[in-house]
Amino acid sequence: MEPASGRKGRFRRGKPPRLGRADRSPLGRWFWEIDLVLLALVTVLIGIGLIAVAAASPAAGVRYSDGAVVFPPLYYFYRQCLWLAVGIPVMFVVSMLPKEIARRLCLVGAAVFVLALAATPILGHQINGARRWIGVGIAQFQPSEFLKPLYVVALAWLLSLKQHDRTLPVVPISFVATAAIAGILMKQPDFGQTIMFLLMWTALLTLSGAPMKGLAALAGLGIAAVISAYLFYSVARLRIDNFLFQSGDTYQVDSARRTLMHGGLFGTGPGAGTMKFKLPEPHTDYIFSVIGEEFGLIACLAIALIYVAIIVRVFVKLLDEEDSFILLAAAGLATQFGAQAIINMAVNLQLAPSKGMTLPFISYGGSSMIALSMGFGLLLAFTRRNPYLTRSPYVVTWNKPR
Repeated sequence: MEPASGRKGRFRRGKPPRLGRADRSPLGRWFWEIDLVLLALVTVLIGIGLIAVAAASPAAGVRYSDGAVVFPPLYYFYRQCLWLAVGIPVMFVVSMLPKEIARRLCLVGAAVFVLALAATPILGHQINGARRWIGVGIAQFQPSEFLKPLYVVALAWLLSLKQHDRTLPVVPISFVATAAIAGILMKQPDFGQTIMFLLMWTALLTLSGAPMKGLAALAGLGIAAVISAYLFYSVARLRIDNFLFQSGDTYQVDSARRTLMHGGLFGTGPGAGTMKFKLPEPHTDYIFSVIGEEFGLIACLAIALIYVAIIVRVFVKLLDEEDSFILLAAAGLATQFGAQAIINMAVNLQLAPSKGMTLPFISYGGSSMIALSMGFGLLLAFTRRNPYLTRSPYVVTWNKPR
């Protein structure tokens, strides 16, 4: 007969295995509360991103090599692995945060990165005619990338206050804050990120139940803002003219579309692409085109469906959410994630003017990868559900574990 100290004896004394449903350790609670489907989907994206960066790295290395410095073929792939080694732990740590603590940290972080963003046009480093980076050496970062998810959570908290006190002027306050951020971004200049912040603000206003008249007025204001940007902002006018009238330098978007279509349905094969060497940013802005050339349009469609699956999964989970802050924060983060992916893919397909925006978890980049990991960690944290809590639109019940 097996002694009490053996495996069966341990089970008879009621000690559950690790990560079982009765495991109440922090890791055990996280494992059973986290949305494993979302976690699996983002893991697939990260894997695809590593393959894509490995395919684009030789072209990027050739483009940025000169007589003094020659980059090895997989230089950017190795660096992407380094950024992932930082980003993945950030995602998991953030996803384990209690929702209240996550909210408070986001409010503080949003204030810090707004100040960093304001300092960027003054202290930032100029790259390709824009000042978007701040810091020194490997510590350089792009404040706007980190501000995006923090802004979404802060804005969700602000708009959720309306549920408790209808007299609070949360919409005007949110407008002033968003306009201030947009003004700073236009000074860098960064027209693409400005569009992203305005899209997130509009999406959260819509989800918070803003009246249709207000949304119609907002749409008119948006049209007026685009016209003003075209008339008084040279960067916006140049990109809009290039997109609508094919005037000026359209080399980037033309090259991206030709590269994307060059591989046909099934691609030329890993490492066999040639058009990618003509792309200006094959490892960042135009990595979707590299995927199209080497892995085919079928692979591009599969990637687009993964992004759609993530967004749909989040919104389905929020159908019975009763906390207005959680609803707005999670939906806003999903909207930010999806909008960035759509904009990047649209630029590669020549359906939108160039924005300089990365493809989430696939494009190369340090600030982008770590900021996206933080944002997706927040999304996982806000969509965590107690497995013993059964929700319905009418009743909430507690199912005691057996």
